[in-house]
Amino acid sequence: MLRMLPVLFITFVPSMMIAQINTLFVKQGTTLDRKVTGAFSIPPASLSAFVTLSMLISIVIYDRVFVKLTRKYTGNPRGITLLQRMGIGLIFHILIMIIASVTERYRLKIAADHGLIHQTGVKLPLTIFVLLPQFVLMGIADSFLNVAKLEFFYDQAPESMKSLGIRIPQRV
Repeated sequence: MLRMLPVLFITFVPSMMIAQINTLFVKQGTTLDRKVTGAFSIPPASLSAFVTLSMLISIVIYDRVFVKLTRKYTGNPRGITLLQRMGIGLIFHILIMIIASVTERYRLKIAADHGLIHQTGVKLPLTIFVLLPQFVLMGIADSFLNVAKLEFFYDQAPESMKSLGIRIPQRV
C-alpha cells in the first residue's frame, strides 16, 4: 500500500485542475462574446460538455487505435503501462495550463487594448471559442490520467481494499 502513495500524491495537482473547469475557465467565458447567431448565446458553463465529449471520443480512439498500434511495439496487452499512461495524462495537464495561461494573457491584452481592464459586466470583443482548446484537452488528459489512475489503484490494491481504491473522487 505504501508504494502506491507516490502515485496518489502525484495525481493531486491534476485533480485540483478539474476545479479550474468550473471556476477560472467559466469566469473567463463570462467576459467573452458568447453570441453565436442572432439571439443565441452560449452559457460559459456549457463548454464543460466538451470535456466529456472529448473524453468519450479519446477513450474510443485510445482503445481502438492507440492500443493496437503500441501493442505491436511494446508487447504489452494494454499498449503502454498504466504509469506511462498516467505520465501522458500529466503531460497533457501541463499543456492545458500553458494554453490556459496564453489564452488568459491574450484575453487581458484584448481588454487592455480596448480600455476594458477594470470594467465589469462588459463583454470583450473576443469569441468564447478561444477557450475551447483547454476544455477539449482536459477531456483528453482525463482519458489518460483518470482512467489509468482507477485501473492502477484497482490492480495494485490488496483484495481487501479494492472497493476503497475505486472511491477515488472524480469529477461529477
